[in-house]
Amino acid sequence: MVHSAYDSFELVPNFNGKIESIESYGPKLLLGCSDGSLRIYSPETEFSDHSKPYTLEKNLVNFAKKPVVSMEVVESRELLLSLSESIAFHRLPSLETIAVITKAKGANVFCWDDRRGFLAFARQKRVGIFRHDGGRGFVEVKEFGVPDMVKSMSWCGENICLGIRREYVILNASNGALSEVFTSGRLAPPLVVPIPSGELLLGKENIGVFVDQNGKLIPEGRICWSEAPLEVVIQKPYAIALLPRFVEIRSLRQPYPLIQTIVLRNVRHLCQSSNSVILALDNSIQGLFPVPLGAQIVQLTASGNFEEALSLCKLLPPEDSSLRAAKEGSIHIRYAHYLFENGSYEEAVEHFLESQVDITYVLSLYPSIILPKTTIVHEPEKLDIDGDASYLSRVSSGVSDDMEPLPTDENAALESKKTNHNMLMALIKYLQKKRGNFIEKATAEGTEEVVLDAVGDNYASYNRFKKANKGRGNISVGSGAREMASILDTALLQALLLTGQSSAALEILRGVNYCDMKICEEILRKGNLNAALLELYKCKSLHRQALELLHKLVDESRSSQSEITQRFKPEDIVEYLKPLCETDPILVLEFSMLVLESCPSQTIELFLSGNIPADMVNSYLKQHSPNMQARYLELMLAMNENAISGNLQNEMVNIYLSDVLDWHADLNAQQNWDEKTHTPTRKKLLSALEGISGYNPEALLKRLPQDALYEERAILLGKMNQHELALSLYVHKLHVPELALSYCDRVYESKHQPSLKNSSNIYLLLMQIYLNPRKTTASFEMRLTNLLSPQNTAISRGSAPSVKSKGGRGSKKIAEIEGAEDTKVSLSSTDSSKSDGDVDEFNEGGSTIMLDEVLDLLSRRWDRINGAQALKLLPRETKLQDLQSFLGPLLRKSSEMYRNCSVIKSLRQSENLQVKDELYCQRKAVVKVTSDSMCSLCRKKIGTSVFAVYPNGSTLVHFVCFKDSQKMKAVTKGSQLRKR
Repeated sequence: MVHSAYDSFELVPNFNGKIESIESYGPKLLLGCSDGSLRIYSPETEFSDHSKPYTLEKNLVNFAKKPVVSMEVVESRELLLSLSESIAFHRLPSLETIAVITKAKGANVFCWDDRRGFLAFARQKRVGIFRHDGGRGFVEVKEFGVPDMVKSMSWCGENICLGIRREYVILNASNGALSEVFTSGRLAPPLVVPIPSGELLLGKENIGVFVDQNGKLIPEGRICWSEAPLEVVIQKPYAIALLPRFVEIRSLRQPYPLIQTIVLRNVRHLCQSSNSVILALDNSIQGLFPVPLGAQIVQLTASGNFEEALSLCKLLPPEDSSLRAAKEGSIHIRYAHYLFENGSYEEAVEHFLESQVDITYVLSLYPSIILPKTTIVHEPEKLDIDGDASYLSRVSSGVSDDMEPLPTDENAALESKKTNHNMLMALIKYLQKKRGNFIEKATAEGTEEVVLDAVGDNYASYNRFKKANKGRGNISVGSGAREMASILDTALLQALLLTGQSSAALEILRGVNYCDMKICEEILRKGNLNAALLELYKCKSLHRQALELLHKLVDESRSSQSEITQRFKPEDIVEYLKPLCETDPILVLEFSMLVLESCPSQTIELFLSGNIPADMVNSYLKQHSPNMQARYLELMLAMNENAISGNLQNEMVNIYLSDVLDWHADLNAQQNWDEKTHTPTRKKLLSALEGISGYNPEALLKRLPQDALYEERAILLGKMNQHELALSLYVHKLHVPELALSYCDRVYESKHQPSLKNSSNIYLLLMQIYLNPRKTTASFEMRLTNLLSPQNTAISRGSAPSVKSKGGRGSKKIAEIEGAEDTKVSLSSTDSSKSDGDVDEFNEGGSTIMLDEVLDLLSRRWDRINGAQALKLLPRETKLQDLQSFLGPLLRKSSEMYRNCSVIKSLRQSENLQVKDELYCQRKAVVKVTSDSMCSLCRKKIGTSVFAVYPNGSTLVHFVCFKDSQKMKAVTKGSQLRKR
């Protein structure tokens, strides 16, 4: 696409003579002619119109003896370099000749390095280098030989690029080393053009190749001219080339498009001035003046060359930054619409991003995206280029038409679907790039609103805000950014779902987002996207709706075997409830009831980790799920015994007991009751009665039937320290001596037994029950009735029955044997006026004593029973042989302990003697007093005075001094006490 980048004006018409070279110096033109003269032309005034011709200011006829084939103005040093017969330097503006390089006689080309003041020229097959010393002189630096005559040359950093014959080489200016670059072709001579950035443009036929200062190719494309250029001038942003038939102008931006072609015949030379390009023709001088950038931008935009227009916008002066921003935004919008219409959706949204256009403007191109209603009104973008409005409306209508699928043709429908997908993918990238800034602003507004709500009396700013937003409806403080964030997130979520990116949509919902609840909920429900819908409810704090949906999905998972529904498990509800324990415990309890039966451990762990009061949980269970109450209390007790209070322990035991009583009533009605039958619930009841202590045994005991559940009754009596009654039940009701022995072991091993002075008495109590069966059986019912009577509900825990026995012959000796350890137990509870033969009196009724059980008890627990008291309880007929298993180890242990105590006594006596001996040695301290011994207090000699010695044995003082020091200490202490 071609536009007018330069306007051509004739500056010097009807020039008589042949121009060999041309150069500009400020507004003036310097023309070197073939007759050796130099003609200077200047405009009529400094601000003369380009349409007016230049006038001849000066004509230096004898400027040179031969034609001036080349000139270069060095403005930084106010010098003019001219190449004629030799190379001469002239002072500007007087054109005084200050130096002539005689060694450059016959040179055909030269180049100047303004940064270092170096001159390089080519003469025949030699290249000479001179340095300007800052004054009128030049110093020769180097001279190198080259393979052939140089046709074009230019400095490139520290080196020189030479065009020789048909190739380019890099000459090292330090050592003269040559390195080849590439060939220049056959049709055109080599052409070396320096670029202001430091690179070089080398001609190869009709192609311009970019190389760096070392001759390496730059991969930035190639300038393809229409023909091989004779000369090239770089004036950013364009490259102007002199071709045989015309002047061609191309952009320096890839892909280096053709900008303008100016047809001028017989153009001989090009020259770049400060603001134009000068062309020397056979008989005139033409000037190419750049068209104002604004006008070029309008032309490029109108012709659809948006990239070139944008590149020109960047060249606008800094003082026109607002104008540049407006033009760039307008061009980006038009370019975006152009790309959108032609299917380049990703490139289009990139330009929408650059234009900073409102997101609603872009979303209007997507009719399939549903946007939330907003109170913010955005004015349409104003474009500063004529025809934009109609252009945009035309493009928008075209886009809408493209988005409608064509159901009549399968291929067309497939292509439309693909187009829609590409459009939405581009929209996703656009919204994602915009999202970070929008979310940040919306979050900042939310924080500002919280701060305003927290301010007590400062309503000024709030009132001003309300006045500014009057008529906009019910809008919260600073809600603009949040409404825009809602539009963006809602559109982004829809685009992700429409392109099948459900996982990305989930990530959006899991983070901070402002999705519109109503629109997104409807879309997710229609698409059956349950996981995303759950996250939507969660981020909007609609926990009840989320939990209801999750429970529905869990139920569907149980009844369906599809992979989609199998993802939801009861554990998901527990995980969802965890963060809600502190904020909404009632909601947690309500929905935890739904999963308590399927995953009780996780649910109760939820109650524990969430610090929900156990009493609250228990009462909720009791009301809504009584069948799970006991399970909850069991798991609570198993996980953390301290987490369940005494009331809850008592309630748990009562629940077990109620179930057992119902079970007993059913079997008893069927006359199938068996005391030794244990159901799982009864086992739990027995374990709870035995293992926990927070319940009320008296209340539970009253609930038990009189003729059943003896094992439970025994445990409860044990908790009430009614050991005799408990053991009687084990022995006479249950007939299980092992249970009785286990009961005694538990009492013995217990650390605190307030009812017994010595825990070994429990075994003696069991012996009494074995030896007096009729008595214990007869008194059991009466004592139990008295125990449960209302008058005796407060039972003394320390009223254990006494063990009655009478000391017989030989009891003293046995007591001495037992005295090896601390067995001085008061036998008052076991002594009575009855003899050993009194035991037989209870046997007259037909009940036999349980002697075998007694002997078994003595043999198995001989180390826990007081031997003397046990022997007193035994009947007279007991054979000594039967007591061998009891007395044997007992006597051995007693003897061993007696010997050990004797040894310990002897060792302690020996230790006592050693201590006394050491004491005597310490008391034998000797203090030597000589005539030189001095008092440590008064520093006078002791002499024959009475003295005292301090405990260290070496400090001597007069006794009088010692007494005085003691008095002073006493006085000092007394004064301190008074001060206090």
